[in-house]
Amino acid sequence: MKIIRNKITLQELNEMAYNSFGNLVKAVVDVKKEIIAVDAELHSDEEALLLENGSKQRDLWGINFYIELEGDDFIEYDSMINLRPSQNNRSRGVDNPEIREKIKAIVDKLVEK
Repeated sequence: MKIIRNKITLQELNEMAYNSFGNLVKAVVDVKKEIIAVDAELHSDEEALLLENGSKQRDLWGINFYIELEGDDFIEYDSMINLRPSQNNRSRGVDNPEIREKIKAIVDKLVEK
């Protein structure tokens, strides 16, 4: 597992995918600190890493990178850690379009495609 604070290449993500799920990399985005944890079997492991490094639970959102896809299909907003009725997020997705856009902007900034 690692925390991305500076750009990571698509090739690096591709290597992570190859060593785990084949076509995807799980990630957790801190929308406040604008960092991403990657390269774990479970979103909850990445979530724990970010929490240990000072992130707040309410700022963390689980996503998946589909390495072989482009555009809007590159990011899948789906994780059990996203189930948060207290934040009006009642699904595994990211229901708030503003938060989805923030996640996309962070990914665009940190993932060199």
